[in-house]
Amino acid sequence: MTHLEPPGRLDRPVDGRLDHVLGSPSAEVTLVEYGSYVCSHCRAAHEEIAHVRDQFGDRLRYVFRHLPIPGSDIARRAAELAESTNSNEEFWKVHMRLMTRSAQLTEEDIVVVTQEIGLEGEDPQQAELIAESAKTRIDADVRSAQASGVRFTPTFFINDRRYDGPWDESSLTDAMLGRLGHRMQSAALEFVAWGPSAGVLLLLATIVAVLLSNSPAGDAFEGMLHENVGFVIGTEAFGMSLRHWINDGLLTVFFLVVGLEIKREMTVGRLATIATAVLPIAAAIGGMFVPALIYWLLIPSGPWAHGWGVPMATDTAFAVAIIAMMGRRVPIELRIFLTAAAIVDDIGSIVVVALFYSEEHNLLYTAASVALGLLLWLFNRAHVYRVSMYLLLGVALWACVYASGFHASLAGIVLALLIPTRPPANLRALIGQADTIIAAEAQRGDLLRRGPSLPAIRALDAIHDRIESPADRLLRYAATRSSYLILPIFALANAGVEITPAVWAGHEPLMLAIVTGLFVGKPLGIMAACVVVVRLGIAVKPEAYSWQQLFGAAALAGIGFTMSLFIAGQAFTETTDFAAAKIAVFLASLLSAMAGALLLLTAERRSTDRAADPTPSGLRL
Repeated sequence: MTHLEPPGRLDRPVDGRLDHVLGSPSAEVTLVEYGSYVCSHCRAAHEEIAHVRDQFGDRLRYVFRHLPIPGSDIARRAAELAESTNSNEEFWKVHMRLMTRSAQLTEEDIVVVTQEIGLEGEDPQQAELIAESAKTRIDADVRSAQASGVRFTPTFFINDRRYDGPWDESSLTDAMLGRLGHRMQSAALEFVAWGPSAGVLLLLATIVAVLLSNSPAGDAFEGMLHENVGFVIGTEAFGMSLRHWINDGLLTVFFLVVGLEIKREMTVGRLATIATAVLPIAAAIGGMFVPALIYWLLIPSGPWAHGWGVPMATDTAFAVAIIAMMGRRVPIELRIFLTAAAIVDDIGSIVVVALFYSEEHNLLYTAASVALGLLLWLFNRAHVYRVSMYLLLGVALWACVYASGFHASLAGIVLALLIPTRPPANLRALIGQADTIIAAEAQRGDLLRRGPSLPAIRALDAIHDRIESPADRLLRYAATRSSYLILPIFALANAGVEITPAVWAGHEPLMLAIVTGLFVGKPLGIMAACVVVVRLGIAVKPEAYSWQQLFGAAALAGIGFTMSLFIAGQAFTETTDFAAAKIAVFLASLLSAMAGALLLLTAERRSTDRAADPTPSGLRL
């Protein structure tokens, strides 16, 4: 699943003894800039900061920290020149001169400013001490920038939090004033960037669904989910229950995201090479085969025999959320392994749904689906890169796949595989083109009154489109909506179950098969497959994690939830059977989460104990 980068925090608090500060320490807003004197963007932002300082007055404290552009001798010398001043007041005078002397700082500018502050003719020994002090201070700023996650100049921090928005006066002012729109956007981005957020939201939706089902509003809520929703065109009508729109409509977007992630992982990700792919692929296959086998052994025949696909699936959101909550106690390589295995698991689940949980097929609509798929492929081969074209055909494909009898989720997978990627863009050329357009627009006298011209906006839009491939762009937009909107809605519509003795009465064998398949079969199948491929020399287990930690991740894979509930909904048409299956999935997921977390925590504790105790194991009493 896709997560945003966590919002950056300022590594080093502002200190008047170490930093160059304009404004009172009691100011309500502190703006810290990491910049360079040869950075044209810093020079442009300098004007905006001046306007903001005029607007805020005593309410703003401004701090400048050095981050000279790597490889630029003039950038480093300019920073050292500014740091060679004798006081904070003199620093700001030199800072202003270096930022505003010319459009592009040159060697001549360095010489002139050096003469202005009287550094020429300085005693050599004294000059050496000043230069060493300046170098030390600049190096401290550079280390602080790296620790704070600064990647380019200028980068701003507002009250210790990195600001990633536009640098114009209006946007900076909104951020510093903490207006409602900015606060809401910042809170949403911070939540999405938090590793366990998707799993937490899914858990909350599940709890709400269960509480609703067991409350006086349960019948009304269930009735709402059964309400028919559709549309009429002329004499033709199409409608489904609200729950079916969620499961067959909205969830198609989830499968689209899964397909895009599978495509990315198999082209440039963890499954792109045999060396990195063998272990997670083997683990996923073992983790699907053994649970299905256990279920089949426990329920070989009867009305429940068709549910063998329920314990096969892993819920990536919950499993990764638990690992993310453990932070550095779990190696990043283990998270990569579990994510890759879950992606392969998703492929298997999709194939199972397509082959074994679809209805009777309609040949006419099947042929139409194939024709639309062929048209999408032709668009791909013809280098058609407009996402809107693929989305329009994707809607038509969804309708035909749904009418054909195959599960509509297949439309999302097919669309994902046929949306084109694109050769990497020449960023240097595109940035040069954008700079040329913006510079030309800046010369227009009516720019401030009317804004950029329409041709300029279209050209900049085209540049933006070229930077990112259609598949990457769609994944960026759809992934967060899938994790934070569609999956919680799916859980809300499907996870509700009335917990009464009548639900599981007579369903004990079914529940036992599901719980055993997920809680026992998943880790058993994953570990067995991993041991076999490692012992045969087909794959290598990374040294970054132990076998116990791998076992902990395998136990977490027993958290079925989303896909298990989805398959259970296809396998069990009887309401009581589906309810019992849901309770079994909940119980197995809870047991798997507890067992996996315990294994990972005890493995970490033991490794910590070994690190703290230098006594060789053979000498311990």
